[in-house]
Amino acid sequence: MKFAVLVFPGSNCDIDMYHAIKDELGEEVEYVWHTATDLSGFDGILVPGGFSYGDYLRCGAMANQSNIMAEVKKAADAGKPVLGVCNGFQILTEAGLLPGALLRNKNLKFMCRTVQLKVENNNTLFTNQYEQGQIINIPIAHGEGNYYCDEETLQSLRDNNQIVFTYSGDNPNGSLEDIAGIINERGNVLGMMPHPERAVDALVGGADGLAVFKSIVKQWRENHVNN
Repeated sequence: MKFAVLVFPGSNCDIDMYHAIKDELGEEVEYVWHTATDLSGFDGILVPGGFSYGDYLRCGAMANQSNIMAEVKKAADAGKPVLGVCNGFQILTEAGLLPGALLRNKNLKFMCRTVQLKVENNNTLFTNQYEQGQIINIPIAHGEGNYYCDEETLQSLRDNNQIVFTYSGDNPNGSLEDIAGIINERGNVLGMMPHPERAVDALVGGADGLAVFKSIVKQWRENHVNN
């Protein structure tokens, strides 16, 4: 499987994403600059965290105007897996690939620590290597991770089982209903604020995030290699 790690001016978690794919999974991966106009050669798209364009407007709003985002939308429409983490989640909401928005943390402070997440839906291409209800430890590092949507959208997320991860015990940013990660209705686009790519090896404090990437590869192989 071949992954693209998108790089915007201000991205700072692209190397972590690259490491997770290349060194931990042994899959193919390339950095793709935001000016690129073709993602057809990739099987999965990773939108990393950071501060794209300095977050000088709304987080992710300027990144959404980049050339590459038209190709990300094409990839999503084609059913390819698209994972957006932290700033990547913000970009996916700005692009309309996921509903809702990310607001300032409730305490108005940047937070960087490890939190506990609950796997609310393990029947997705991003979570099939977890157990339903499993509690995992994943780092956060954000100032605007407070997920919000209107009541109609929230009910739709519930009805379609699109809430994939929630904060367990401690909601660090005030997100609506403790939401930490959601998928689109089709199930091939995931946005999450915590950083699974920073939790892929026991040497850096834990490997609970590795199953996100293993899940993607497992389902891709079942659909494209084993058939």
